[in-house]
Amino acid sequence: KDMKKTIKRLLGYIGKNKYILITLLVIMLAVTVVDLLGPFFQQKAIDTITLDEDNLSIDFKKLSFYLAVMVITFACNAVLYLCQGLLSAKLSQATVFTMRADLFEKISRLPISYPDRHKHGDIMSRMTNDVEIVSNAVSQPITMLFSSVLTLVGALAFMIYYSWQLTLVAILTIPITITVSAKLGKFMRKYFVRRQKLLGALNGQVEEMVTSYKTVVAYGKEDEVVENFNGVSDKLRKNSISARVWGSVMGPIMNFLGNFQYVLIAAFGGVLILNRTKGITIGSIQAMLQYSKKFTHPINQIANQYSAILTALAGAERIFEIMDSENEVDEGKDKIDIDSITGAIEFENITFSYEEGSPVIKNLSLSVKAGQKVALVGATGSGKTTIVNLLTRFYELDSGRITIDGKDITKIPKDDLRHAIAIVLQDTVLFCDDLRTNIRYGNLDASEEAIRRAAETSRASEFIDRLPDGYDTELAESGSNLSQGQRQLLSIARAVLADPKILILDEATSSVDTRTEMNIQQAMLNLMKNRTSLVIAHRLSTIRDADVIVVLHDGEIAESGSHEELLALNGEYAKLYSNQFAGIET
Repeated sequence: KDMKKTIKRLLGYIGKNKYILITLLVIMLAVTVVDLLGPFFQQKAIDTITLDEDNLSIDFKKLSFYLAVMVITFACNAVLYLCQGLLSAKLSQATVFTMRADLFEKISRLPISYPDRHKHGDIMSRMTNDVEIVSNAVSQPITMLFSSVLTLVGALAFMIYYSWQLTLVAILTIPITITVSAKLGKFMRKYFVRRQKLLGALNGQVEEMVTSYKTVVAYGKEDEVVENFNGVSDKLRKNSISARVWGSVMGPIMNFLGNFQYVLIAAFGGVLILNRTKGITIGSIQAMLQYSKKFTHPINQIANQYSAILTALAGAERIFEIMDSENEVDEGKDKIDIDSITGAIEFENITFSYEEGSPVIKNLSLSVKAGQKVALVGATGSGKTTIVNLLTRFYELDSGRITIDGKDITKIPKDDLRHAIAIVLQDTVLFCDDLRTNIRYGNLDASEEAIRRAAETSRASEFIDRLPDGYDTELAESGSNLSQGQRQLLSIARAVLADPKILILDEATSSVDTRTEMNIQQAMLNLMKNRTSLVIAHRLSTIRDADVIVVLHDGEIAESGSHEELLALNGEYAKLYSNQFAGIET
């Protein structure tokens, strides 16, 4: 979209490793100089052989000297090329290390809405494929560009030194070369940009298939999934073929123009010798032919690597798109002492919409006293989880405000705010590590004793102690080697260890059996003592003992009160309760 801007930013990353870059540039300069001296010494060696009136004479002393110099030159060239390759690799990895770190840091600072609105596979593709493509470009095509410019300038200088007439002949093909490469480059660019987008979409489908595999199989949708995958893959195949074909066209055209230039110099050089033009010898013609090759070779190299450069720039642009996204807003400056928080929460006329014009929460006001247990109930989509997301500032309010102990949460740094709150989500998140580390996620400084005490409080210790490796048991991805209920118990243990001032339970017992639920309820009662608790539940039996039950309907509070009070009202709560326990003795 903006090649100049992308190149500038990419060069900025390369320039961050200035010592490696400066050393590499010096070596590349030395490589270019040594490489350009080769034809010069060859010319000198050839011109030690003279033919005058049918008499062949050879200055063996000079010939031996120039041959020795050539051997040393070629040996130095080989060593310098090796050093250049090593430094290029080092520069490449140092550059992408910084870029990858910045990208990962950026992803960790993005608002929650970003991964909600972008395919996870595409984000992963930018982190892996696009960064790797940039790495390959830095180690080869981009460093090659500098070498090519030096070679072009040096070769042109030597050509002028030998014969300005032949130099004019040589540069006749340059306008044609520039015109062709510019036209083809503009035409090719769209294919390489589209290829990276399709690759991201393909990775997104793979990621979706892996994470949703059980659902796909359960509904017998394997054929449809394969068909959709093949559809995107076929688009990628066709686009990649077009990109590769047009990328390959550039090289042959440049080679043809280079060979055409070679023929022109040979022909005109022959004419100059026949005309006994001053300063023109067999050796100088041979040197001119070599320098003309060196003059066109960088252009051919750039043409042959143009597709790789375009692919890298497309990848870099996709990386910079994420980096240019707005960070999660955090204007909070008023630091708080988390230990002094009492947990009084006020929702004052809050309104929120995920999409403009479609409010999910409508002018809602709710007062939660310190240490109070408040349950949020309502039909799916009524706004229960959204209220929690707004309290933790995963999303920002459209209007109104939320306060904790009278302080507007927008004034509190998000890090402080979220350290004061512990959340047990309906969808349990566990990491590929041992059980101990997963529980310790609630408090990284927790002792072994505290971890075991948290597991006992949450009743997680009952199944952990039965495992062969106990707390050292390694979890598979997302804890898939545990049952859903066991995963939920670990999540609760993590919240216990966090020892929060405000506790949020979002369907915390939705995935456990009735007996385990009863045990957890008792543990939760102990945990919720002297803590403000917001409990989201569909199982109304789990929140009968709540201080206040708030019934939400279409983003508004329909009614609130205790369990008995709400049943007596015979309103929304009574309907929910009777529907859930129809035919069951309560």
